[in-house]
Amino acid sequence: MQYLPIFTKLDDKPVLVVGGGDVALRKCQAFLKARAHVTVVAPEFCDELVSLAQEGKLSLIKEYFETHHVLGMMLIIAATDNEAVNKSVFDAANNQNIFVNVVDDQPKCGFIFPSIVDRDPITIAISSAGSAPVLARRIREKLETLIPHHTGALARLAGNFRSHVKARFKSFSERRQFWERVFDSSVVSKVQVGDQLGAEQQMHDMLVEETQPEGEVYIVGAGPGDPELLTIKALQLMQQADVVVYDYLVSDEIMELVRRDADLVCVGKKAGHHSVKQEDTNQMLVDFAKQGKKVCRIKGGDPFIYGRGGEEVQILANHDVKYQIVPGITAAAGCSAYAGIPLTHRDHAQAIQFVTGHCKKEGQELDWRGLAQSNQTLAIYMGVIKSPHIQAKLLEHGRAPETPIAIVENGTRKSQRVVRGTLSELATKIEQHQIKSPALLIIGEVAALHEELAWFGQTEQVSSFAQPITKVA
Repeated sequence: MQYLPIFTKLDDKPVLVVGGGDVALRKCQAFLKARAHVTVVAPEFCDELVSLAQEGKLSLIKEYFETHHVLGMMLIIAATDNEAVNKSVFDAANNQNIFVNVVDDQPKCGFIFPSIVDRDPITIAISSAGSAPVLARRIREKLETLIPHHTGALARLAGNFRSHVKARFKSFSERRQFWERVFDSSVVSKVQVGDQLGAEQQMHDMLVEETQPEGEVYIVGAGPGDPELLTIKALQLMQQADVVVYDYLVSDEIMELVRRDADLVCVGKKAGHHSVKQEDTNQMLVDFAKQGKKVCRIKGGDPFIYGRGGEEVQILANHDVKYQIVPGITAAAGCSAYAGIPLTHRDHAQAIQFVTGHCKKEGQELDWRGLAQSNQTLAIYMGVIKSPHIQAKLLEHGRAPETPIAIVENGTRKSQRVVRGTLSELATKIEQHQIKSPALLIIGEVAALHEELAWFGQTEQVSSFAQPITKVA
């Protein structure tokens, strides 16, 4: 992080703007909106600055900049078209340990102006640390379309009740859950239509209700790794949770999106050893919920496809714990798509089977005869370690040695790797390329289409966040 994002209270604080043109005017307008005491130094001023001075909103000093002008200032802007003057301002400010910004000269900026979404008192600031201001502006445009204009009024209402809520609920968890109920209630719609009195009355009613914190568990699928594949609901629940219980298959980029103050509990499982037994994980979810906590049990892929989500939900149901289930993009769908491999294709595969290479101990043997049929696709989860056994059984039951295969390691992530070969080479390819989990095995005629349809990492990709706003007629 190149700049620490902070919000500074500038009421009646002295700030200096050096320069008298349009750029200086824009900076002055921003400072005035924050109720700062603005002084402008320049040999000449644009008409708008003169008008603001005549209205008593700022002070003008019609002089060339001198180092004494910085004394006593809190923030300083250099907004001239003279590099020597800008450098003098920068040096004078630094000598006095005063934050300074030289417009369009990022190396000479002790602070920077972000792009702002203003829903006062809600303020969202977006910064690229000066490296890509147009991109920051585009992100701001996106947010402008997403953040309703009544958000500011809702925040002011909440601010008026904050002390009452703090007095009513003693713990942070209870207060947070109260506010979650408020923002999920019709208080929001009342504010939206301007029914301020109705919203205030409903807030009073909710405050006097006798309620106990109600625990709940969210069983959330995080998808195979790309954070942009998260569902909206998954992201919302990740942000609401008091506790996040996660495993190793959830990518670091996705874990960065959970609430900053949530308690994180890793129950990750890796081949060869379990850091936490499944039974202990089940009991942990029940215990947290019984304590009145909102628990996000986040899993890689989809929780109901080889994610043991069904086992966990059974335990929750048996203990009368409230829960929600949020599906995620399973590895077979995500990894195959990012590898350019259609799981079904009219010319190559009329069926698909999802298989796990890591079965329960002493579990029933797979139907290898059915799995070895041609013109179908096998998507095998957790099959790296048992690849020699998988290869041998499929060949034994009639699958052709030349059947195309693909191994997708870290599918959908920046480190994605696809290794192609034939069924007779499966185990050898995994050993040669030192394939590590997470990896998906795709066996079937469609795997040969990777060379023709591969796209991820091979062509320029444009993130949805970088796309321009589309105007709807």
